Amino acid sequence: MCANHLNKFNWYRPNLLLAVALLCGILAGWWPHPTTALVAQTLSDVFMNLLRLVSLPIIFLSIVATASGMDSLSEVKNLGGRTVKYTLLTTILAASVALGLFIGIDPVQSIPQGTEELPAVVTQGKGYLNYLVQVIPSNFIKPFVENQVISILLLAIMLSLAILGLPQENRQIIHKLFQSLFMAIMKITKWIVMGMPLAIWAFVVLFMHDLQNGLQASSLFYYLVCVILANLLQAIVVLPTLLKFKGINPLRLARQMFPALSVAFFSKSSGATLPTALQCATERAKIQRKVANFTLPLCTSINMNGCAAFILTTVLFVSMSYGATYSPFELIAWVFIATLAAVGNAGVPMGCYFLSSAFLAAMDVPLSIMGVILPFYAFIDMLETSINVWSDACVTAIVDKEVKESELMSLPS
Repeated sequence: MCANHLNKFNWYRPNLLLAVALLCGILAGWWPHPTTALVAQTLSDVFMNLLRLVSLPIIFLSIVATASGMDSLSEVKNLGGRTVKYTLLTTILAASVALGLFIGIDPVQSIPQGTEELPAVVTQGKGYLNYLVQVIPSNFIKPFVENQVISILLLAIMLSLAILGLPQENRQIIHKLFQSLFMAIMKITKWIVMGMPLAIWAFVVLFMHDLQNGLQASSLFYYLVCVILANLLQAIVVLPTLLKFKGINPLRLARQMFPALSVAFFSKSSGATLPTALQCATERAKIQRKVANFTLPLCTSINMNGCAAFILTTVLFVSMSYGATYSPFELIAWVFIATLAAVGNAGVPMGCYFLSSAFLAAMDVPLSIMGVILPFYAFIDMLETSINVWSDACVTAIVDKEVKESELMSLPS
């Protein structure tokens, strides 16, 4: 009885601390003080730096440690194939929902035409061929130094495949090494996560400050409705429906992933949220470690539902406001373009904004309207990042259930 009571206390305590931090952050942000803002900014920077410190090693070590411990290459193909399948499915659905809302609401009619020009820095996109060349690293250290998430993912997959081709004795030695390194990184992560209530307080204070100084009603209302509604529909309708179809309780999974969703919302970085997401998935949602440690890092790099919705809506919105027209076939094509762009976008703050700007620059569309969107993007980025992490959790839970079912079917009767 005492043990059950203790378990319940431990389960509710993190949520209670997060709720208190959220309330204190709202109060402190509502009545701002220079010292409060300075403390909040300092805590936010420290926490984000600590999360970034462990995020890249977690992506690399979790995949290598998990894949090197598998019995065969077919098991890697099994997990990777399922993850990519549901990543593409959920991202295409997100872009399709965004397109449907865009056509139905038709926000272009309310667009302002005279806005301030953006700096030329957002016009540096050179296309996906150049991006593909940059993804392939010239040495093993460069991706970690330059924070190239996709390149690190590529290295992890290549090394995992190479380890699986080694004799079993060598494979076991390497697996123990990477598994031990991964456990050490996760130990550091647990220490960092203990300070999450302070970080949430800091994030909320800064967010309240941005609300008071930047956000106000404008003629972009219908555009914002399209973007926000697309994300909300993806989060509360599309993804839960997919979970229910697979026999998974969406409300229970949402409660179990709540700490990770909170960090994602206020940090605006799915990559920085990865340590918390892994902890929630394995300890609270009881997802198999081999599935969570492989699927979540992969999803963090390629599963960007919110980004797909933002890219599609923003590119169509800005380009059509300057007279661009699209045939029905071209509109459908943009669903897949936005999906591929989102898959190739790293989970960092402002990534979708600059990627959308690069698309528009490549189409010779003026970027002045992007200057109007920028003050609102802080909240959009928070929302879409939390949707991305929620989608990561949904895909991981679905893959975990399918793996368990396949393992049961393979058992001798």
